[in-house]
Amino acid sequence: MKYRQFTKEQLEELHEEFAIFLASQQIEKKEWEEIKKNKPEVAEEELNIFSDLVWEKVLENTNYIEHFSKDTINLFKSDKDNLQRIVVNVKKEGIDLLTKEGFEWFIDNSKEDTIEYLKGQKEYNKDRNIEIFDLIQKGGVISKGELFEGVLKIIG
Repeated sequence: MKYRQFTKEQLEELHEEFAIFLASQQIEKKEWEEIKKNKPEVAEEELNIFSDLVWEKVLENTNYIEHFSKDTINLFKSDKDNLQRIVVNVKKEGIDLLTKEGFEWFIDNSKEDTIEYLKGQKEYNKDRNIEIFDLIQKGGVISKGELFEGVLKIIG
């Protein structure tokens, strides 16, 4: 397995897509129920294949990732050949970026001296999608990139 199997809850959300996947494997609903009951290892493998296919599609279409902590925002932009990163460090006492108020303070005071910006980029060490997946596994969230592009305008 290249990524990770979806949770039961995630699979429930993707039940229509999974049904299409099984149909493409020429497995009907009744047969799937029998496989789950009598050949759990085969069912597991089908779930793994499905999960990898969906993850691959999601990751191919992911261009931005955001990761927030109390006083730091990590913003990533994924290009074909490299990963750009902007780190925002807020060094003002009492500001918690995980709260609505803390984030709004950052937006309203983005040029204040208590905010440090770092910018860099690196080529991928592994497969692009694997690196993007690793960021998601570590708590990163896929975004549309508005924050990355907005901060980039601030820091130039």
